[in-house]
Amino acid sequence: MATHIDPVCGIQLEGHDAAGLSEYQGTTYYFHTEDCLRTFNQHPEQYAGSADQEQPGDAPGRKNNDSR
Repeated sequence: MATHIDPVCGIQLEGHDAAGLSEYQGTTYYFHTEDCLRTFNQHPEQYAGSADQEQPGDAPGRKNNDSR
């Protein structure tokens, strides 16, 4: 299973351990706590791109529009 980094607090976590997730501009972000999720959702532009983002195949059925 893929690991992700919470873009707010920097904690590394497995997708199934996330307290929440949010999609912003076609990328899914995973969060260590609900507080981190709320903080991100208030100002996603401050945090987007600052963490390890979902790669194709990480979460079946999820859309990834990253143009890498």
